[in-house]
Amino acid sequence: MHDDDPFSDSTTIATTAMVVGRLSYPFVLSVVEGRDAGERHTVQAEDPTRLLVGKSEACAFRLSDPSVSRRHIALEVVAAQLRLTDLSSTNGTRVDGIRVGEAYLEGGETIRIGSTAIAVTRGRPTPGAELTAATHFGITVGGSMAMKRLYPLCERIAAANLPVVIEGETGTGKEQLAESMHQMSPRRNGPFVVFDCTAVAPTLIESELFGHERGAFTGSVGTHRGVFEQAHGGTLLIDEIGDMPLELQSRLLRVIERYQVRRVGGNKPIDVDVRVIAATRRDLDRMVQLGRFRDDLFHRLAVARIELPPLRQRDGDVALLARRFWAEQGGDAERIPADLLREWEDYNWPGNVRELRNAVIRRLALGDLAPSGPPSASRMPPPLASDVPPASGIPRPPPPPRRRAASVAPTRDPIAAVLAEELPLGEARQKVVDELERRYVQHVLEANDGNVTRAAAAAGVARRYFHRLKAKVLRQVDEE
Repeated sequence: MHDDDPFSDSTTIATTAMVVGRLSYPFVLSVVEGRDAGERHTVQAEDPTRLLVGKSEACAFRLSDPSVSRRHIALEVVAAQLRLTDLSSTNGTRVDGIRVGEAYLEGGETIRIGSTAIAVTRGRPTPGAELTAATHFGITVGGSMAMKRLYPLCERIAAANLPVVIEGETGTGKEQLAESMHQMSPRRNGPFVVFDCTAVAPTLIESELFGHERGAFTGSVGTHRGVFEQAHGGTLLIDEIGDMPLELQSRLLRVIERYQVRRVGGNKPIDVDVRVIAATRRDLDRMVQLGRFRDDLFHRLAVARIELPPLRQRDGDVALLARRFWAEQGGDAERIPADLLREWEDYNWPGNVRELRNAVIRRLALGDLAPSGPPSASRMPPPLASDVPPASGIPRPPPPPRRRAASVAPTRDPIAAVLAEELPLGEARQKVVDELERRYVQHVLEANDGNVTRAAAAAGVARRYFHRLKAKVLRQVDEE
């Protein structure tokens, strides 16, 4: 079932468990109805990632039920309970007959996904594995259980010359983890090259990846080495690979399989020795299902897979990271106001580690003039007519002078429209956030005559991040 994955063993029982002292109390998952009846899985709390259940090869608990989504649910232990999260599945998830988006289980429940029923029971206590005492892996910082259980897997993957996919929300530190894996690998003395698919115009991606010969196209006045050649002997991170145009994915697959590149306009293959790491904020399985990402490329890249948890699930890491960022900016980490630190720890951080770092920088730069506590909805620009109340956590600094006011077309309440669809919480939340981002980006661009630099300043975010938001909005418009 997992022959292509060197880090899995279909004969091994996986486990999801809580650890109390030196004992681990697992939750046992048994398929009691459906094509895979008799299958059993268990997961230890110290396991590196959530247990994914679905049809995809990326799932440790893989089912053959055709009515199950590629990635249907994720399971992990939180505060001695089994947390179930529906991953925007097609047919939904039910626990004891009730449809859920997220639920906390204690044992004795039955999960139904598609035509498959899974019984949840508590297993017998076993000696729990000791977690590392480390609070960082290379330049990746985190002392929470969610991060500590990742480090042993990261060490094993770093030592292997395998393609890797790093998944996680925007701002979770995927690029830092990729660089950490390079630093801890046998390739540490070679180059570490980053290629961001969202930072390059689609028409230039091929040239930037594979290089071009002089005269290959209008404006190519010289020979250009692509990032594969630049990373020879080292590591290449392809960031936001989910945004790569479909027509280029087949060529990328050939390069990864043969480790040879052919420059645009050239006819000579060039051998390259590169370890490829791909990072994405997207669900590549879902993109494969929708025909937006090649299935064969996904399987070639996801030989090893790491899922970085969001900051809101990393207990204790907000204070640790805040002190680290405070010291990096020249401040005394022991003098962070206690009430400010408490507010930061209570905040949800939708922008994850990047948002926390920006909050620290803003506080140190502005002092008492900085907004008290973390970004909040109250410091967002005033809501547009009939718009979603802001909830993205983007602060609002004084915007630059505006030449003209942005026009806002009246629309129906988007929250009411989402509620009417009766979606699971996770899917409903994402729809609301997508709509907010779309309208906010359009509004701030129109208010600043389409100037991205001024629009990013008005939004209080980095120019590169605003470019990503803009690209995402344009894709949504194209899809509509």
